[in-house]
Amino acid sequence: MNAESARYKELKEDKYYLPDDWRGIAQSEYEGKFAESYHNWYEVLENYTKAGNALYHQCLKDLEPTLGRKRAKESARFFKTYNSQIQADISFNMRSFANFLKLRNSEHSQKEIREIAAEMLDLVKNIDGNPFKHTLDAFENARQ
Repeated sequence: MNAESARYKELKEDKYYLPDDWRGIAQSEYEGKFAESYHNWYEVLENYTKAGNALYHQCLKDLEPTLGRKRAKESARFFKTYNSQIQADISFNMRSFANFLKLRNSEHSQKEIREIAAEMLDLVKNIDGNPFKHTLDAFENARQ
């Protein structure tokens, strides 16, 4: 497994996730300043994330001359929100992949993880020449 790190690498792309099922869910009375101008939780999260990303880049720029590049990157990441997305490369053997799918493509898994697992399975199913067809068929039959 290999993944981007907000600690060691400047995250120049502001990739983030907004849950679709939050769209249209009304925001109740909120006494803080940040969310007062938005009407639903999707908008609140979107704008909160954008503000955090802007603060991350500005903080990094301002801290670097005093703290140095390494410490500035490490410190500025406090402004990154939990919904920030990073790139991760994972290598599985088929047995490990099947176990991952069993655990993460389950109704009990977090919605966002289920979506990633389903997309991973779709990518494997669509490899040119379909080299895993029989293995995937056996996997599907074992799940039923």
